[in-house]
Amino acid sequence: MAKEFKITSLRLADLEKELNYLKTTREREIAAMIAEARSYGDLSENSEYDAAKNEQAKLYGRIAEIEDILAHAVVIEDENEATGRVGLGCVVTVEDPNTGKRTTYRITGSQEANPMENKLSDDSPFGRAVVGCAVGDSFTVHAPAGSFAMKVVEVSREG
Repeated sequence: MAKEFKITSLRLADLEKELNYLKTTREREIAAMIAEARSYGDLSENSEYDAAKNEQAKLYGRIAEIEDILAHAVVIEDENEATGRVGLGCVVTVEDPNTGKRTTYRITGSQEANPMENKLSDDSPFGRAVVGCAVGDSFTVHAPAGSFAMKVVEVSREG
């Protein structure tokens, strides 16, 4: 069975927009680069031609990647909204019981995860530990750097 890509409807729209851009505008730009490079003559020692062909290969690789994601995408929105539990698409605020420090994260699918923006995958150690928790629940994250306890302070859908 093919891997499912859990993404939000917003990310789905972004991927469809990027795919359209790559298949139309960007593909024409690269074709023009290749045509111009060919006009320089001998292709065996033509660095512009090689660079344009490499760019074309990257383009087709990205197109294939996006098409695979879209073909196996599972849109995840509001799956736990009625229960008030943490799920994909949720914004969760947690507190470290030792320091009292609070941090807010968005729980996403692996395609949208970006720890620098506090977007954590449900497949990450933190994501696996917090999904299903409700406000007031404590949970333990088992990470490669060690285990630590956290407490859910707030769960919401906005963000």
